[in-house]
Amino acid sequence: MAIPRQLPNAITVARIPLAVIFFVVLLLGGTYGIPDIALRWIAGVLFVVAISTDWVDGYLARRYDIVSDFGKLWDPIADKLLTGAGFIGLAILGELNWWLVIVILIREWGITVHRLMVASEHVVAAAWMGKIKTAVQGVALSWALLPLHVVIGLGPWTLITAILMVAVLVLTVASGIDYIIAQVRGSRRTS
Repeated sequence: MAIPRQLPNAITVARIPLAVIFFVVLLLGGTYGIPDIALRWIAGVLFVVAISTDWVDGYLARRYDIVSDFGKLWDPIADKLLTGAGFIGLAILGELNWWLVIVILIREWGITVHRLMVASEHVVAAAWMGKIKTAVQGVALSWALLPLHVVIGLGPWTLITAILMVAVLVLTVASGIDYIIAQVRGSRRTS
């Protein structure tokens, strides 16, 4: 079966307005302390659906050999908009510490700015560690966004959220260091 050549890119682009809608619904839903539980579930499900499209567009692009420079550049940007909206929303609601969110966002947007700066010379695709980081961020944010505390209790939910966020922090910093090292080595080879 043939698929339209632009389908993976269209899925990537669709993640951008979905991130905005998710963010608004999350803030309207409120925190786990005094939430509109229905809106919080909707926000969580929107996030899960949106982050899942990251796997879908990548799979389609590789499976049908339609990987593009546009996709290599914009897929990570769409991911960062979505996960950034999740991290910022949870910090605004008081469910994550701002220092954690700031560290993550500095790494995420610093690398994104670098990718955009060098895009005219070459497109920097996501490395394996960056892909693992994004997957773990997706799982951790999905867990933190879905109001599962109503099912398992606030204590266990909070503990698991904290463990997942430590894993996110470690992978985010490690993958950032890996990216910088790879770029320095690459620039030395071309010099």
